[in-house]
Amino acid sequence: MVAAAIQAGAAVTDSSPNGFTLKVTVDIKAAPGIVYDNVVKNIGRWWDPAHTFSGDSANLSIEEKALGCFCEKVKGGMSRNMQVIYFVPGETLVMTGAPGLLRDMAATATMSIGFTAAEGGTRVSVTYAVGGYSPAGLDKLAREVDGVLLTQFTRLKNFIENGKP
Repeated sequence: MVAAAIQAGAAVTDSSPNGFTLKVTVDIKAAPGIVYDNVVKNIGRWWDPAHTFSGDSANLSIEEKALGCFCEKVKGGMSRNMQVIYFVPGETLVMTGAPGLLRDMAATATMSIGFTAAEGGTRVSVTYAVGGYSPAGLDKLAREVDGVLLTQFTRLKNFIENGKP
């Protein structure tokens, strides 16, 4: 994981009580189409189960269509984490919604994921913008969420390059 972390970067680019923006960049040794397909079609194989409601990342799925659901099966029901608002296979995936701890707040987020051919593979660039209201201030969550995103996309890198997240 140390080698993967060296080839990945994360940053809180802005933060205020009403929201924050994060940027995560990860270089992966695979073509953009392969990386994109693993994000959309194999999310349950690399996403950290500690960051699911069910405790099992196999319950996650992303529907590759406009208004498609980034959803999770939960006991007796379903959780809609985000929905797809724009995609071009192998290039871009944009989703919006209130995933994770934002679900119970008056907040929402947009996650834009770009897949760009780079030397030796693909540069994955994630911009995660959160806005809304939390009595303690959303800025208090920025560093923690930044760490979660870096962990998730480092797991994607490890999964694609080594077969294990």
